[in-house]
Amino acid sequence: MNLALLAAGGAISAAESAFQGEPAFGLIRPPGHHASRDHCWGFCFFNNMAISVTKLRKEKKVHRVVIVDIDLHYGDGTANIFRDEPEVSYFHAEGKNRQKYIDSLAEFLGHQQADIIAVSAGFDRHEDDWGGLLKTEDYHTIGKLVKEFAKKVCRGRRYGVLEGGYNHQVLGKNVKAFLDGMA
Repeated sequence: MNLALLAAGGAISAAESAFQGEPAFGLIRPPGHHASRDHCWGFCFFNNMAISVTKLRKEKKVHRVVIVDIDLHYGDGTANIFRDEPEVSYFHAEGKNRQKYIDSLAEFLGHQQADIIAVSAGFDRHEDDWGGLLKTEDYHTIGKLVKEFAKKVCRGRRYGVLEGGYNHQVLGKNVKAFLDGMA
């Protein structure tokens, strides 16, 4: 349980850094996007993303938030927590091939307004992980889309927190590619 508390704290720290204008990434475990207010599963004890976003909003640092979930698995906890809050837009990227996946994300971002963008960054959609779809360079492209959106719409404010990614032989490369794109 102590690790889960530290993970939530790491997400808060990333959000605070992003609010100050520094792109940030919470390299944390356990993940969180399956945890709801009153239920947890899928190795998720606390919804790290929801905690970090809620803290920023309660402190009135941000009003509108875009959360992009690039994990293979739908972040049902995050979606449930924010389903009745129109100021928080949750999007789980989908696509039958690499280009459609990236296009779906770009299209979504093209219609959003926010004070900050947050990424539930799962890397299990990689070709050498469970999802078998994306290449390492696609994570760089995703990071770049996030950066461009943040610079255009929310004064550069952007951060991510680690969710899934189970093949440790490629996880580090994928995280680095995403961070390089987002930096």
